[in-house]
Amino acid sequence: MRFPALPLALALALFAGGCERRPDDVPVVVSAIGDPATLRDPARGPLGFPDSVLLAATAQGLVRFDANGGIEPGVAERWIVSDEGRSYIFRIRNAQWPDGGKVTAAQVVASLRGAIATTARSSYAPFVAVIDEIVEMTPQVIEVRLKHPRPDLLKLFAQPEFAILRRPRLAGTGPLRADAQGGGTPLLRPVPDPYAVVENAAAPEAAENVRLIGERAAVALARFAARESDLILGGTFRDWPLLDHAGVAPANLRIDPAVGLFGLAIVSDEGFTTDPANRAALAMAIDRAALTARFRPEWAPVETLLPAQLDSAAAPAAPAWLAQPLDARRILARNQVAAWRAANPDASPVIRIAMPRSLGSKLIWYGLLRDLRAIGLQPAWVAEGEDADLRLIDAVAPYDSARWYLVTACRSCPDDLAAIIDAARDAPTLADRARRIAEADLALTAAQRYIPIAQPLRWSVAALRLRAFQTNPRAWHPLTHLREP
Repeated sequence: MRFPALPLALALALFAGGCERRPDDVPVVVSAIGDPATLRDPARGPLGFPDSVLLAATAQGLVRFDANGGIEPGVAERWIVSDEGRSYIFRIRNAQWPDGGKVTAAQVVASLRGAIATTARSSYAPFVAVIDEIVEMTPQVIEVRLKHPRPDLLKLFAQPEFAILRRPRLAGTGPLRADAQGGGTPLLRPVPDPYAVVENAAAPEAAENVRLIGERAAVALARFAARESDLILGGTFRDWPLLDHAGVAPANLRIDPAVGLFGLAIVSDEGFTTDPANRAALAMAIDRAALTARFRPEWAPVETLLPAQLDSAAAPAAPAWLAQPLDARRILARNQVAAWRAANPDASPVIRIAMPRSLGSKLIWYGLLRDLRAIGLQPAWVAEGEDADLRLIDAVAPYDSARWYLVTACRSCPDDLAAIIDAARDAPTLADRARRIAEADLALTAAQRYIPIAQPLRWSVAALRLRAFQTNPRAWHPLTHLREP
């Protein structure tokens, strides 16, 4: 397939880039794909990707992600989990706000309570409902009490939405601090340790600073090709086709082993998608291998909602048609569509699919167009916010719980199915929760409410001088873990 010509700036940058390398004694320049990076309060609405990167860098949570996607201390220097995962006790480290004031447990409690009140109105709502109370135990210790045991709370608290902030000026504790912010390119400097011995403290070096730029993928690739940046973060399927033109060396392209959801949620119970057998026909029609191969041969397709057993009591539920080869699936799908059209001669065969407008979406669209037309349906591409029958989901799992997959995939689920998923949330023990999750996975798969296609495609472009950069399942790359110490 042919794509539009690249912008002139990108073409010139590719020509002029040469093979010179950026020196090691200058700040690391990072392009985050999206709008210009601004320090925004999560309470005011969803954060864009560059905003999330900036917030996480300047206002860490109780804990934060390391380069491997694991958990490391943030505002909390250590913690204890007790009562079978119902109690998390955090000791707040000696930290300061930008004005020199000491961070107290009471301030941390206030920040977390505000974050939970905010996320209760966001996509994190199903996952913060388990939090019963957050209390100050001592001036340096807080406790988070849960209604039911949860082993995955720490990775939830590592999300940028749970940053410890002092409002209204959005002061954070680092690990970096914005020295200046203009034109969407804040310069971030490491926060000095207020308790370090001055005579033994090394003077800060320019190489420890980070210049963060929020910009479109094409501009970011042009900047990298011109050797004016070191790292591009936030690449998804949307901008993948640009890499074919950008001439990125294989050694610079990094693909995260991201886990999560990439597929189509059923969001309408009218017309063709009313019947589970019809929804199964949609799932059977899709040639997943051909669809993912349009991007890269290594992007493996998936056919189950859960990528692994995770915290479920059973292996991932498989749809009834899984054992059939593709040709047999399509015969069954065509027969199902023909029977439906014969029984409903006045019904519309149009299937509305909501997807973002991008080059990568075009690759997905042409594959779906071919596959659904082949069984007698007529796909129609609609904008993300419009009414639709199917809606594309592209999301990395924030932590490894099967319940996240169930909740995220089950868009516009009927009440009876939502109740089965909620039962896992309210399970009193981990064993009971695992059984309820398995039941919900089986019910959601039988209802054909989600059409899995693959795991999320996440990519970065990293200069070789960023020797500490690592890919990871969270596809999250802290700005403090780019260079070797």
